[in-house]
This record gives sequence, structure tokens and C-alpha cells, in this order.
Amino acid sequence: MEAPSTVSPSEFREAMSHLAAAVNVVTTDGPAGRAGFTASAVCSVTDEPPTLLVCINRNASAYLAFADNSTLCVNVLSADHQDVSNAFGGKTPMAERFAHAEWTTRETGAPVLADALAHFECRISQRVRVGTHEVMFCEIVSMATCDESQCLLYFDRRYHQLPRLVANG
Repeated sequence: MEAPSTVSPSEFREAMSHLAAAVNVVTTDGPAGRAGFTASAVCSVTDEPPTLLVCINRNASAYLAFADNSTLCVNVLSADHQDVSNAFGGKTPMAERFAHAEWTTRETGAPVLADALAHFECRISQRVRVGTHEVMFCEIVSMATCDESQCLLYFDRRYHQLPRLVANG
């Protein structure tokens, strides 16, 4: 039997605040309704098949929609999207969250942020419960990028911008 961790949740959260992360809004729409939340717990898993993972707290207001819907879209936010991040990351009612930006739908029906830095439309292929969260493994069915904006990062409990470097000729 393994010994329990001696790291407290508050110590863990403090250490994780030193890990810079892209800011994303993850959205879904389907039989369980339209929902979205701000997430930094998003990362690539493999490129064959193209798969990423998204973590969601099972106590989050958006959780039930993601638990019952089979598709989602990861919208990578640009530096201009702090208000969108705040709306999807707080206690804003679900219907009001989507009023902060322009949305479209494409292949999966999940809301796509019209001017996202990148978006990944996915089918949820596997779900794993870990502690308070559910890890959703998501096969990418469609994606697009925009090369014109700066990236929005979250580090040390604040937003930061990562400027795009211009390649030398």
C-alpha cells in the first residue's frame, strides 16, 4: 500500500501557480445543453490519432453538460480575450457567458470562438476520474489556427501576454 501524499491542496495550488499555462475556454453543446468553462488544464496526448486532454472539476457548474455531451471545442484565447476568460471562469450564469464574444458552430456543433488563437473540435473518446476531477481524452476532428494575435497566459495568478516573435528572413 502506498503512503498518502504529504502535500496539502494549498501547497499544491501554490506550486502550480508557478507553472505558466495557456488560457482556454472549453465549450460543448448537445443533448445536455450548451456550456463552457475556462481551463488551463489542457495538453496534447498524441498526434496519432491527434488527441488532447481536458480536465474539469466535477463540482463545476458546467460539469453535467460535459458529462452527458460527447463533443467539445477547446478555444485557445488570445491576449484580447481576458474578459471572455473571466466570464467563463467565474460565477457568470451559463447563458450570459456566451454573450461576451462571437461564436460559430462547425463540424461537432460545439461553440467555436470566432477569433480564437486556435480551436480544436473534438469527440470525447475516454473519461477517467482522478480525485475531484474528470480527465477527458478528446480526439480532434477539426481544428484551425490564427497567426495574428498574442497568446494569453496565466502565471502567478495573473494574466500575461506572450508576444509573437517575428522570424528572421
